[in-house]
Amino acid sequence: MTVSMLPPIQSYPDPAIKVLHPSFAKYHQRLAAVERLATGFRWCEGPVWFGDGRYLLWSDIPNERIMKWEEETGTVSIFRKPSNFANGNTRDRQGRLVSCEHGGRRITRTEYDGAITVLMDRFDGKRLNSPNDVVVKSDGSIWFSDPPFGIMSDYEGHRAEPELPSNLYRLDPATGKATVMDGEIAGPNGLAFSPDEKQLYVVESRASPRKILSYDVVEDGTRIANRRVLIDAGPGTPDGFRCDEDGNLWCGWGMGDPDLDGVMVFSPEGEPIGRIALPERCSNLCFGGIKRNRLFMASSQSLYSLYTNARGAVGW
Repeated sequence: MTVSMLPPIQSYPDPAIKVLHPSFAKYHQRLAAVERLATGFRWCEGPVWFGDGRYLLWSDIPNERIMKWEEETGTVSIFRKPSNFANGNTRDRQGRLVSCEHGGRRITRTEYDGAITVLMDRFDGKRLNSPNDVVVKSDGSIWFSDPPFGIMSDYEGHRAEPELPSNLYRLDPATGKATVMDGEIAGPNGLAFSPDEKQLYVVESRASPRKILSYDVVEDGTRIANRRVLIDAGPGTPDGFRCDEDGNLWCGWGMGDPDLDGVMVFSPEGEPIGRIALPERCSNLCFGGIKRNRLFMASSQSLYSLYTNARGAVGW
């Protein structure tokens, strides 16, 4: 497995980290630099941190495998192959891996013994499209996006015609009941809750320009309302993202443009406050490490990390 570091930076702080607003300065660890942890993949996605084992998992979708990076040794290995073209990953509140699979057009859970449980593969008797990204709320409900991206070709799944609209779903694993939370999103993609779970954010990746939407989480946490545009991405391409404990959004960004590729950081109000420039588009990210202050960035063909003065929101 190819493992390499970026060339040493010439000075500190790392010039790849840009402070766009004074409020970002507190999150910028000036003695930390962007590190390339591993490279040689086809399309990296869905990083998820396992603090109890001190390792990171992420998807290498076209190679149909889930990869593993161990913090203690830096070892990179294959966690699962074939992965059924897994994309987004997260953990449920019992610590089990929950994955979006393009190949099976389904949401699965990996049990403690390694067995795979299918949580959902159909809605109203029709096959899902290609579940993309997923989060688990504190009540155990599983929220995921289901655009057709994984069935548009044979590169990241199996080419097929959609049977359902591109919905945003909430799945109650206790009852098996799924609910469409929004069926009017043009290409729903990455999603995340605010730290207090009062807001849900979703990327609308087929809008022009692309947007990050915000919703109020209402009633008993099973409904959303007051859809609005939080962030107009302009020429940028937001993908997957996570919140830190202060509610800032750290977003995978870019589309092969050196002025855009990397990570954009936005305040809870949607104001751009920081940027991390990478030599590749970042598709998705998560916080990890012992103190949840290490940002792991799954990018086109590589995995990167950066120590920050931010801590990822608990549970995400």
